[in-house]
Amino acid sequence: MVDRVGPVATTAVALLALALAASGQEAVRQRRAATDGASAPTPRVGAELASGPASTEGQLADDASAREAVVGVPWLDRTLEPYFDWKGEVEAGLGLRFGGDYTALYQVAASSPEALQGAAGMYRLFGAWALLDRDGPYTGSLVFKGENRHAYGTDFTPLGLGFEIGSALSTGVPFGDGGWLLSNLFWRQRLGSRVTLLFGQVDASDYLDLYGLVSPWSHFTNLAFLTSPTIPLPNQGLGGALGAWLTDHVYAIAGFADPTADPTRPFDDFFGEGEFFTHAEVGWTSGRDRLLLDNFHAAGWHVDAQQETGAPEGWGLAFSASWYFGDRWMPFVRGGYAHDGGASLEGTVAAGLGKLFRKADLLGVGVSWGRPQVEGVRDQYTAELFYRIQLLPSLAITPDVQLVIDPPFDADERVVAVFGVRARLAF
Repeated sequence: MVDRVGPVATTAVALLALALAASGQEAVRQRRAATDGASAPTPRVGAELASGPASTEGQLADDASAREAVVGVPWLDRTLEPYFDWKGEVEAGLGLRFGGDYTALYQVAASSPEALQGAAGMYRLFGAWALLDRDGPYTGSLVFKGENRHAYGTDFTPLGLGFEIGSALSTGVPFGDGGWLLSNLFWRQRLGSRVTLLFGQVDASDYLDLYGLVSPWSHFTNLAFLTSPTIPLPNQGLGGALGAWLTDHVYAIAGFADPTADPTRPFDDFFGEGEFFTHAEVGWTSGRDRLLLDNFHAAGWHVDAQQETGAPEGWGLAFSASWYFGDRWMPFVRGGYAHDGGASLEGTVAAGLGKLFRKADLLGVGVSWGRPQVEGVRDQYTAELFYRIQLLPSLAITPDVQLVIDPPFDADERVVAVFGVRARLAF
């Protein structure tokens, strides 16, 4: 285990104190929203081509949006407003947008003969620095994100808890104890208004098989409802992608990544074995500004056999359909198929719904069926229900319950309930 942290209570107190301090962002956000008219009634997702809601740029846009919190702290708003004004000045003067967050997740699985617990936290610092043609059609930006993932001292982390109860899927992506990681260090280049190119230390989950509820920091935490579990996504590592608007409604994205990457040792082998994970996607949306809201797409992928891990060559297909209507509702249907390649599932179909309350609170529910790659085990059914509460302008608390039905790797269990709570502080 890497960087085990002390008592959970100490972290919780520190988290709350920082949240109270960071609530000062609200005054600045509300003022800028009133000035810019930038209060779009969306479930807090970005619309940048090849940049999803969990990506660095998507997260920056999300955290900068005005939010209707349950609790307000006016005196802190006034006290800390100069700090956030300074961040705005840095962006205006240098073209540098930056932010950070701390997210913690605790889960308990009601598994026989005893309950199992998992808890972990994550620091992240991220930003995007527009260095070329900042306000023009050929903007070039350096995008970066570093993070530390650590356990709290429970026997398991949420990332691994699902496997301990016999599930084929993680119940707490990506909350493990990997230590210090370099998630992003890549160059994003716009080539006019229709084409975007990126290359460097990338995370393919930022732009492959996306929809509006794909962020594990703000939405679901079970892998069943994030990037398709039939896709053997590589860890963050060297790669690249090219995205293009073919029309105002049709887009295409293609890319490659290192299937054996280790973000704790970035740029370690530079595809030394000549092995690649490649992917392509074509989709339709009702408009560029609704890329992740009204989205229908199909994606395909291929991965080479890997000498180091022994994972076989494979390929697969995935599809997704989602539609955001009434400024509140987002139903979705997603699925995929994998032929080998080391994916968690051979086949899956998932469906669900997101419902926005006020401007930031979010209810999400999803159900899925999945068939593991392993022969001779039963199919798994998964359900998840969460409600994200924007307690303070910069602190969201998300109670969550999951049901793992027929876990394929524990024949003695019929249904296992997993209860959790996630807290995310943005600053």
